[in-house]
Amino acid sequence: MSTSSNKDREEGLAFQPKFDASGLVTCVATDAASGEVLMVAHMNAEALRRTIESGDAWYFSRSRNALWRKGETSGHTQRVVEMRMDCDQDAVWIKVEQTGAACHTGRRSCFYRAVGKGGTLTFVDAGK
Repeated sequence: MSTSSNKDREEGLAFQPKFDASGLVTCVATDAASGEVLMVAHMNAEALRRTIESGDAWYFSRSRNALWRKGETSGHTQRVVEMRMDCDQDAVWIKVEQTGAACHTGRRSCFYRAVGKGGTLTFVDAGK
């Protein structure tokens, strides 16, 4: 990719998502009110398009190799309040209104364990 293309992507206003070799971009979802990080997932072009068009969070499951709308089976939905792209457009940040749990374990956030010295894990904010 040329330098001018990179400059356009990084400094311009054209929406030019930069998908990885698997056709995905990383997406970080945070609570729109508190700023709490809720989850990290991936979007392919279709998930990104559906998220923009519907206002609901859509993702691509690498393990199931399938598109899915957050909450379609659990009822734990994410309504997008704001979407941002990072500087080189290979990561998405969505601020959402979370209904129910964000994590598939039933917890509010997927980040419910802290890493201590030596790599030990302890539960924090782990309520269901």
